[in-house]
Amino acid sequence: MASSLSAPAGCTRIPVAAAVWLFLAAAAHAQPATTLAPVTITGRGEPAAGVGGWSDVPLSRAPFSAAILERERLLESGTQRVADIARIDPTVREAYSAEGYWDIIAVRGFPIDNRFNYRRDGLPVNAETRIPLDNKDRLEVLRGISGLQSGVSAPGGLVNHVVKRPLEASLRQALVEWRQRGSVLGHVDIGERIGADRAFGLRVNAAAERIDPRVRDARGDRHLLGVAGDWRIAPDTLLEAEVEQSRHSQPSVPGFSMLGDVVPDAHGVDPRINLNNQPWSLPVVFDNATASLRFTQRLSAQWRWSAHAMTQRLKSDDRIAFPFGCGAEGRFDRYCSDGTFDLYDFRSENERRRTHALQLAVNGELQTGPVTHALGAGVLGTRFRGRFEPQVFEFAGTGNVQGTAVVPPNPVRIDPIADRDERSTEVFVQDAARLGATTAWLGVRHTRLEREAADTPTFTKNVATPWLALSREWGNGQVVYASWGQGIETAVVPNLRDLYGDQAGRPLEPLKSRQAEIGAKGAVGALAWSAALFDIRRPATSDIELDASGARRFFVDGTARHRGVEGAAAWRSGPWWLQGGLQWLQARREGSVDPGVNGKRPTNVPAAVLTLYARHDIAALPGLAVHAGLLAESSRMVLPDNSARIPGHARVDTGLRWRQSTGAGTLVWRAGVDNLFDRRAWREAPFQFAHVYLFPEAPRTFRVSLEALL
Repeated sequence: MASSLSAPAGCTRIPVAAAVWLFLAAAAHAQPATTLAPVTITGRGEPAAGVGGWSDVPLSRAPFSAAILERERLLESGTQRVADIARIDPTVREAYSAEGYWDIIAVRGFPIDNRFNYRRDGLPVNAETRIPLDNKDRLEVLRGISGLQSGVSAPGGLVNHVVKRPLEASLRQALVEWRQRGSVLGHVDIGERIGADRAFGLRVNAAAERIDPRVRDARGDRHLLGVAGDWRIAPDTLLEAEVEQSRHSQPSVPGFSMLGDVVPDAHGVDPRINLNNQPWSLPVVFDNATASLRFTQRLSAQWRWSAHAMTQRLKSDDRIAFPFGCGAEGRFDRYCSDGTFDLYDFRSENERRRTHALQLAVNGELQTGPVTHALGAGVLGTRFRGRFEPQVFEFAGTGNVQGTAVVPPNPVRIDPIADRDERSTEVFVQDAARLGATTAWLGVRHTRLEREAADTPTFTKNVATPWLALSREWGNGQVVYASWGQGIETAVVPNLRDLYGDQAGRPLEPLKSRQAEIGAKGAVGALAWSAALFDIRRPATSDIELDASGARRFFVDGTARHRGVEGAAAWRSGPWWLQGGLQWLQARREGSVDPGVNGKRPTNVPAAVLTLYARHDIAALPGLAVHAGLLAESSRMVLPDNSARIPGHARVDTGLRWRQSTGAGTLVWRAGVDNLFDRRAWREAPFQFAHVYLFPEAPRTFRVSLEALL
């Protein structure tokens, strides 16, 4: 099955060649720039808050906090992966986002679960892989507890990938991008409608990239092919299908760490060093195939029902020369005082993960006297199957933070890894009852969980997660709301038998979280704004070292409480577009068996984050705009007892965009500089596998691109 996911080598050049051809066609009809008139860009209107559970409710009225990141904003900011949205959204932070590996992010201070907190057009999808963004129309981030939207998910938020679908108009679009030091991307996006009454729509996205980032010894490549189609069977009947195949191959880049009791000064660390630079280091390879089918039938002017199915097949080869601990000093959570560390040969090949989901839902409106009800009900069945071969995690030698040590490989001993099977059946009902300017939002989701791993008893749980809110509109579109809800999640012991013994890979009992939130949002003239206060309580887990051998135990231990305030504002008038967001977070541990962490801040969570963005259209040269963004955050704790921290830091990104009209369409030239002032800082400090890791801010990076819209 794995071989079917691999394309011939020549296929990866097709998107680049097609993009170049489209550019030549557009350039052949180019007009002098001095004759251009201003270009007016109009949007499609505010997307519905489908990820929030009420599919017909616009985000401006929804009683929760969310962000919708459109493709244009992602391109302008240089976003390549989900973790990059931390540059845009202050509520999203990187939680272990290594070059060449999958994304791990935190929302409202909680690392979200890659198994359950990601959606694809609203259905659950596994993100223990690299999910490409080339064929995605936008990303939606729902913040907070999501027990109504998902029967199983960690608190913090959901991330929904919205796939590009056929449009009403024909589409011919291509992009070529160069990024320092030598990454080259080609991407084509083609859409068309055919047949009687243009009933059939097709959209094809193809991309290929040679990856050569600023960090050394991390060259790789990737490709994507995504096809989406629809059939308007009748005026009230729509059938949609899409399939995506992608491959990402690149060596991953591990983090630095504390050196004994010292957090090294980031100014003295070369961020281009890759500690996974052994001659025998192999790339991490992600092969992904996803397909979905959605049928929507309008029953009347007020009612419709839908059936939506999705299947996902992932195959991964996870290999790395992995720095972990200091046996010479008997400390396995950091590197040695002299800058050396234990280097392990880690290989977990042919990891296979399968996810299937089917949702049947009905939505509509009902009038009872003066009250209008927006009703919804449905059932979602999800099945996950993970199959893993024995893995290698063996000591290979001693490395150093200069990246100059060479050690021999040691792929000798293999450890069996527990397979996993997980099934969920979720039944949900919801009602938004509106009386005048006041709306009561009521919903509940009942989830039946079935979890099993090899050599462990199967456990079954039935859990209900209610959610309710009250909102009121005033003025011209201003909304204030209060909400309360619950969510559940399942924790799994990390799949490392050397560290966790027979406990490795086993699921724990479901964990129930609670959240209260008060918020307001609205628009006044050219200003749009939102603000929210929240309080989340979540059962916490601990990872405790049992003895000097490094053996560990993973268990539920007290709670994590995150209280905070977040706000956002955007103002657009004439040539100016200003946008900003902030989050202040008081995150604390409570009730732990270790009194040394109670009342302390969790690791890798900044207390304050600020993002600012400004864009200005240059009147003297129509189509040209310059923009800049600022990201600033406070310190992060490195150790659970708060005895070490990394300082806060700020970075500035800048760029320009020029839209040039041609006889054949439009050319969009973009140039950007990430980390303009080449600031050296630790951008994150994840405490992963009970080990401190420090990831440096990437050095100043230049990028340029050319997009053709024909």
